[in-house]
Amino acid sequence: MTLSSAERRVITQTPFTQNERRSVFGLASLYSVRMIGLFMVLPILVVYGQELPDASPALLGLALGIYGLTQALLQIPLGALSDRIGRKPVILGGLLVFAAGSVLAAYASSVWWLVLGRALQGAGAIAGAVMALLADSTRSEQRTKAMAIVGMSIGASFAVALMLGPVLAAWGGLRLVFLVTAGLAILGVLITVWRIPAAPVLADVIDESDARVWYKNADLWRLNAGVFVLHFTLTAAFMVVPLLLLNGLSLSKELHWQIYAPVLVASVIGLGLLMRLSERAGYPKIAFGLAVLCLSVALWAFESRLGHTYIGVIGALWCFFVGFNFLEASLPSLLSKRVTQQRRGAAMGSFSTAQFAGAFLGGSGGGLLLQNTSAATLLLVCIALLVAWFLWLIQSLVLLDNALK
Repeated sequence: MTLSSAERRVITQTPFTQNERRSVFGLASLYSVRMIGLFMVLPILVVYGQELPDASPALLGLALGIYGLTQALLQIPLGALSDRIGRKPVILGGLLVFAAGSVLAAYASSVWWLVLGRALQGAGAIAGAVMALLADSTRSEQRTKAMAIVGMSIGASFAVALMLGPVLAAWGGLRLVFLVTAGLAILGVLITVWRIPAAPVLADVIDESDARVWYKNADLWRLNAGVFVLHFTLTAAFMVVPLLLLNGLSLSKELHWQIYAPVLVASVIGLGLLMRLSERAGYPKIAFGLAVLCLSVALWAFESRLGHTYIGVIGALWCFFVGFNFLEASLPSLLSKRVTQQRRGAAMGSFSTAQFAGAFLGGSGGGLLLQNTSAATLLLVCIALLVAWFLWLIQSLVLLDNALK
């Protein structure tokens, strides 16, 4: 399967319009500052949270994942609400709720208050509205590039957050991390008001045949399942990796950023190669397969002998972030091409529901597995889910063909 010369020119030579450029980079900035706040807790919560009263692996896993539960419950309602009242009001309200939850988590006096603060953070469920606004603001031929820019901003957020989180925690513990997160949410409000143009006006009449597309089409559920498995794996992996660095490599928790940051920067090279293979060379199935392979190899390496050497951990993390960032950028792009603008908020809401349900179960379920079995069992569950999803995905030639359109 190859791209025509005309399709290649659209992807590589057709520039964004001025309004598209402003929207894409404004939304990428919004996504970035919000995700920095979320990602900062990944490498530190299971380490610093042990200092709180009532802490246990299961409850710390719940604190890590409960954010995903409230996100999952509210993504579809808020995505559908954004179809009716507009994307920006929903985004602004969600950012303010997220900031309030961050402040509550910052002053948590026990692990239970931490769980409550994280749950309130998740109630600011704006991911579906943000991705719908991105899709609304770009032409279909520019959408994959726009999603890729947002995906790369998420990768950059990883690098900044995984470096910044341990440093801030070393200075002021979890309290300082969550207060900075609240400040980033307020910065997101300012970006939304000043830097993101108003969305195009939606049509008044919604075709009910289109309404059936987003929740009955099997291809959309393949994508929802994919993002569920991806974020289950991400959250579960970060129940294991920080402890691996702390105990397996005897690396002080204040120095973990020295591993994460350079690996994430280097992973941009692998991400670019997979994007080129999928978009320009015209082999999306191979690119998706390689991404799943990268994630699976990384998870296996974490619990093998390689996981007890610096070279092994660095290589495994590189593979993990290459596979994760490629899928994180590609899945919402495919979904946006399967629904029209009038139903995009609801469809993105269902997609984000699956995403955050995966994060919730990866944290809460991962914590229970870790407490009652072993890290190896948890990582094997993640590998099995990834492989099963990929085998289901490749049954849809139409869906993967849409990666090229």
